Amino acid sequence: MKEKTELDKRKAIQEADASVKKMEDFTDPEKLHEELIASVKKYHPSTDLSMIEKAYQVAKEAHATQTRKSGEPYIIHPLCVAIILADLELDKESIAAGLLHDVVEDTPWTKEDIEREFGSEVALLVQGVTKLGENMGKASKIDRQAETLRNMFLAMAEDIRVILIKLADRLHNMRTLKYMKPEKQKEKARETMDIYAPIAQRLGISKVKVELDDLSLKYLEPEVYRDLVEKIALRKVEREAFVQEIVDNVKEKISAQGIHAEVDGRAKHFFSIYKKMVNQDKTLDQIYDLFAVRIIVDTVKDCYAALGVIHEMYTPVPGRFKDYIAMPKPNMYQSLHTTLIGKNGQPFEIQIRTFEMHRTAEFGIAAHWKYKEASNGNVITSDSEAEKLTWLRQILEWQRDMSDNSEFMSLLKSDLDLFAENVYCFTPTGEVKDLPNGSTPIDFAYAIHSAVGNKMIGARVNGKLVNINYVIQNGDRIEIITSQNSKGPSRDWLNIVKSTQAKNKINQWFKNERKEDNILKGKEMISQYCKMKGIQLSNLMKTEYLEKVMRRYGFRDWDSVLAAIGHGGLKEGQVINRLLDEYEKQHKKEITDEKILESVENQNTMKVPKSKGGIIVKGIDDMAVRFSKCCSPVPGDEIIGFVTRGRGVSIHRTDCVNVINLPEEERVRLIEAEWQQEPENEPKDKHFCVEIQIFGNDRPGLLVDISKIFSERKISLSRLNSQVSKQGKATIDMRFEVTGREELSTIAEKIRQVDSVLDIRRKTG
Repeated sequence: MKEKTELDKRKAIQEADASVKKMEDFTDPEKLHEELIASVKKYHPSTDLSMIEKAYQVAKEAHATQTRKSGEPYIIHPLCVAIILADLELDKESIAAGLLHDVVEDTPWTKEDIEREFGSEVALLVQGVTKLGENMGKASKIDRQAETLRNMFLAMAEDIRVILIKLADRLHNMRTLKYMKPEKQKEKARETMDIYAPIAQRLGISKVKVELDDLSLKYLEPEVYRDLVEKIALRKVEREAFVQEIVDNVKEKISAQGIHAEVDGRAKHFFSIYKKMVNQDKTLDQIYDLFAVRIIVDTVKDCYAALGVIHEMYTPVPGRFKDYIAMPKPNMYQSLHTTLIGKNGQPFEIQIRTFEMHRTAEFGIAAHWKYKEASNGNVITSDSEAEKLTWLRQILEWQRDMSDNSEFMSLLKSDLDLFAENVYCFTPTGEVKDLPNGSTPIDFAYAIHSAVGNKMIGARVNGKLVNINYVIQNGDRIEIITSQNSKGPSRDWLNIVKSTQAKNKINQWFKNERKEDNILKGKEMISQYCKMKGIQLSNLMKTEYLEKVMRRYGFRDWDSVLAAIGHGGLKEGQVINRLLDEYEKQHKKEITDEKILESVENQNTMKVPKSKGGIIVKGIDDMAVRFSKCCSPVPGDEIIGFVTRGRGVSIHRTDCVNVINLPEEERVRLIEAEWQQEPENEPKDKHFCVEIQIFGNDRPGLLVDISKIFSERKISLSRLNSQVSKQGKATIDMRFEVTGREELSTIAEKIRQVDSVLDIRRKTG
């Protein structure tokens, strides 16, 4: 049995390697050449192949005496790079450059030779890729990497295809990394994960990005990688059967609605699973959505129709639906994502997109890499930038529709030049800054920090002193000279700078310099306004009113609001009107509170309509009733009411921590409440939110077994979170809806019967 398990593990590793090993296993150049030509003909059947054929012959002869670390002929590498580029459906110039990308660097051929034989376009592409790998002699590792990044970003500004060729080059090198020394493997893998995979992602080329990530993980964390592969493989047959059942069911239901669709299931990539484990601090056994089902349809309308069908078939997990069609990712990725509960309570993800969206998601070929990646996503900051990105959805259609690749690339460059309005320059440490075309060192200084701009007295560009109105060029290395004795920016700078950011910061400096004068002027203006309108200003000067107005306009203190009024940034009338609104709201609340407390003392009884939850409250008439979220009462619980300030009556459980710990002076607001009795034959169609905590000993499948209880009862989980302590103790938080305490007790008893569950508790505040 042990031998069989070890055999399965070895087989799993081999299959995983096979998933990323493709053309590199071929050692016959002619077979690879045939594959390349067939691939190009597939997406450009009428293209002229003479340039590609000639490039292959030149590369084959130039590298004739060279071999790779693996011992195979060197020509294998450029052929595989060209096949990757063909897989991305690029033009013949790119593929020719892919075949020739190492010729200038490793053979007697020069850029001039390439230009003479293939034209300036191919020569520039080859030169661009060669430049990315230029040797920097004895420079430090950090300097070499910084210089590589400098050249890479500049190359992207000149021609996006340079980076696509470089990515293809890196991808094939990663596929054959096993022939390198271990220290070199880790160095290349780290560089790939930190630089090349993110660039592929920002270009929208998911098929390249995920493979680079998986290969990087394999060499950076070999034990983690092997463990993932082995454990995932052990349940491969079971998982594939589960996915296939979903695929078959979805196909049948969608087809019955007259929707043309392709449906398939796929395992999630190792790196994405590993990243989820790290980010969520979970083991593999605690990650259940290891695969996704993809539905590809004809139109956007069909996407939403298909979503409706699958939400009828399976229970969706609340909070796990994302609409990337209405709000695309910055790399133009579009899809609907939803997580559902399948058979046995096992969650899985479904992605729905059109065929056009699928092509964009797979090939991408975008150039909005300049947007910063963060936890809350990327942001397109202007309409003009958004318009420049529309080419991402069109590029593959253009490429297929145009047999003339030169015409296609000419259209791309002239109509959709992503870099025409930007200039790319560098700090002394090699950090890239992109600025509007025509920017000056002043713009650069304020792009670094407002303090740098305010203290600027001069600038050096590429080591030489320049005037502050110097127009920055692509590739300039800029150093800002500052002085603590600087008196600040000049108003003349506003006529020199190009960027909105610099103009705003210069204007802000002048506003701050005169702040005291503006504060006094602002006070005078609101005082005069109130006198003119007959408003008692002192009634509006409560701290809580002022804080709300400050938050509304984005100021940290009241003096800043006054200063804004003083220099004309805010109108005194709009500020006073905001203060009046807050005063009137609070005045109404105080009147309401007085009436409520008076009614409580009289202890009248009032039946709240069913729309307000079937609650009987004593002492209140015509008042809003709501259920507190801190303890989530449900029918059958002992309850009590609390008269809030301006928000009606809040219903709590009597054992709620917030009720028990209520200060003595606030207990006067507590009021009797009880559930309205429902007729026995009336259906229980109202549902109430409840939160529970489950405690147990962690084990594989614990969460699945618990989720199954809810799936069988067709109860949706609006919250599901689990944590495992170092001692192996599991704590699971759940939020869901029930008809009352009776149903909750039934569910709790079912959960207690699950193996490894030790205790279950309701949230009590």
